[in-house]
Amino acid sequence: MPASDKIPALVRDKVSDRARKVLDVVEKFVNEDCIPADPVYFAQLGQGSDRWIYPPIMEDLKTKAKSLGLWNMFLAKGHYKEGAGFTNLEYGLMCEQFGRSRVASEATNNSAPDTGNMEVLAKYGSEAQKKQWLTPLLNGEIRSCYVMTEPDVASSDATNVQLSIKRDGDSYILNGQKWWISGAGDPRCKLYVVLGKTDPNNPDKYKQQSIILVPANSPGITIKRMLSVYGYDDAPHGHAHLIFKDVRIPAANLVLGEGRGFEVMQGRMGPGRIHHAMRSIGAAEEALSWLLTRANAEHKKPFGKLLSKQGVILQWIAKSRIEIDAARLIVLNAAAAIDAANAKAALVEIAQAKILIPNMALTVIDRAVQIYGAQGVCQDTPLALMWAKVRTVRIADGPDEVHLEQLGRRENKKAAQARDLIQKQMDITDAMFRKYGTKEVGPCARL
Repeated sequence: MPASDKIPALVRDKVSDRARKVLDVVEKFVNEDCIPADPVYFAQLGQGSDRWIYPPIMEDLKTKAKSLGLWNMFLAKGHYKEGAGFTNLEYGLMCEQFGRSRVASEATNNSAPDTGNMEVLAKYGSEAQKKQWLTPLLNGEIRSCYVMTEPDVASSDATNVQLSIKRDGDSYILNGQKWWISGAGDPRCKLYVVLGKTDPNNPDKYKQQSIILVPANSPGITIKRMLSVYGYDDAPHGHAHLIFKDVRIPAANLVLGEGRGFEVMQGRMGPGRIHHAMRSIGAAEEALSWLLTRANAEHKKPFGKLLSKQGVILQWIAKSRIEIDAARLIVLNAAAAIDAANAKAALVEIAQAKILIPNMALTVIDRAVQIYGAQGVCQDTPLALMWAKVRTVRIADGPDEVHLEQLGRRENKKAAQARDLIQKQMDITDAMFRKYGTKEVGPCARL
């Protein structure tokens, strides 16, 4: 059954004929080119210091992706003129397919953090900034990273960032540290999109920050170390700890203006959060395929029976199917809400997807790991790396707890409305008791 035939019925009428056809092309490209290329990609990384190179197989994949018309699909129709003309919902179905492979997103120029940075430049960048940075990013000629998180503050609250951005004539001077800068290890990374403070004394804490575009080769920037994720170095992408020491950047590189960093950051984060969720759905689907394969492996029968014939394995399979399908509807609902207005109007739906889906994917992946036993935690399946990558999504772009608290506060605002409705219903019940001369004998609500 092709991917277009598996589009959930609730959203099928929102997917154009063109998008359905492209979705099937995406699925075929991922199945026949990207997933088979994943082990070759890792092998071409090499060992030791040679790991920070660019695997040549990626260029071949990019060439094929372009020939198939699979390029820059993330820039949503109605929001950006630079994209391929798909809605967020349509891209969500395609992005799910990309999540099944390590190389697919990059091969089609739909990989983070470039996607978010391209959205920033397309939405907020000046014409000069677009010409210098957006065009080569859209062409896949360079890569970029988003520089926000810091080691010495609680960066889950972005107002805490301390990197200093001070005006000095026609330049800004940057000083401070940043870490977990994904993509900074890639030799093709030419642009740092940096969040720092231009006005730390502003009484409005949301107007203290600004975003500035920093060439990666600027004097004064040092890569202190590369960070690993559960032991994985994620080469050549990598996650860097950066030091900025008197880094001088032209004032024209500021995005939108001083004090508007939070505005730009929030505009960047919304779509990116559901992109992570979409890819996590794909990872869960891939994990379920591996689970099914092991559960029915004829050459591995513990106690003389297939694993699918014993224990709770069939329950795991059934629960995984339900959980993936339910989570998919959550993320597609968020995408549709953005399509109907914008990311700001879809904060609740985005938060729901950001919280629910990575947790679901980790559960499904963990079941697959468990069924493979020792093989599931080593390099002989993609499951261990898949788990490590999805686990980071619970932290990336804001930890679960931040989104849960915000979502809880919004929901709690409905308390008075809920109480008033219940009280009104109780008053009607009391009136009915009086009308019929009936006394309470069973359950009856009381506040």
